[in-house]
Amino acid sequence: MTDTPEQQANPVQFQVLAQYVRDLSFENPGAPASLSLSQQPKIDIGVDVQARRLPDDRYEVDLRIRANATDAEGKPAFVVELVYAGLFLLRNVPADALQPLCLIECPRVIFPFARRIIADMTRDGGFPPLMLDPIDFVALYRQHLARSQAQAQQVQQQ
Repeated sequence: MTDTPEQQANPVQFQVLAQYVRDLSFENPGAPASLSLSQQPKIDIGVDVQARRLPDDRYEVDLRIRANATDAEGKPAFVVELVYAGLFLLRNVPADALQPLCLIECPRVIFPFARRIIADMTRDGGFPPLMLDPIDFVALYRQHLARSQAQAQQVQQQ
């Protein structure tokens, strides 16, 4: 498939303008006892992505990651929360591709940096570094679409 003359004259621009920590929290409520756990803690991970449009074809994308670790008795070992943001220039992107670009590709670009921050934070908190597995942002996006459709159906039924 070849590009139309309009697409050739106005190519898509995807540029990372900045990356930054918006919010970071680490809690170690059971220290120092929690630092000598005899078993690997149970860790629950939550991930969310949010995007918002700014002036001049710029978009801010927030990658929100929360990890809760509990010991064998269910007592909290640690809680780490990170909101890592990226500022992106997205120019000449077709309207139907904008949301997937913001909620799949943008977080995919900034995830490795957020992963390192969480690993460093848990290590600095006295625990082995928490190395997050790669995240399937396509699956997260599909879940987002399914939730949006379900909410729209509920509104229509009311």
